[in-house]
Amino acid sequence: MIPAFTAEPAPTTFIVNVIHAHPGKQEEAFRLIQDVVHYVAGRKPGFLWSNLARSTDGLTVVNIEAISDPGDVGIFFSDPIFLEKFRKLDTVSSSEFHTYTVGDLVLPKASA
Repeated sequence: MIPAFTAEPAPTTFIVNVIHAHPGKQEEAFRLIQDVVHYVAGRKPGFLWSNLARSTDGLTVVNIEAISDPGDVGIFFSDPIFLEKFRKLDTVSSSEFHTYTVGDLVLPKASA
């Protein structure tokens, strides 16, 4: 599957992981989630793409990741290497992990 943007919502599943870094640990948290995502990207067929971002206040890191199916989450977490990498985040942060499906896609109105 090749990721692409469309004008209509596609049945895509998103993972949103907000990582609350311990004081002074934002860069380390970013590096750790980056390692997790690159691992998944190279090995899990349900992975489509990910955006990794640091907040400008130095407090959080966010991973917004598109996957092909909500069941992919279970597949990822059943991998012991993935779990080992993911659990390293607990040493430098706490996090909120949620799964979403697309309900509406809003694009800017075309100017006349």
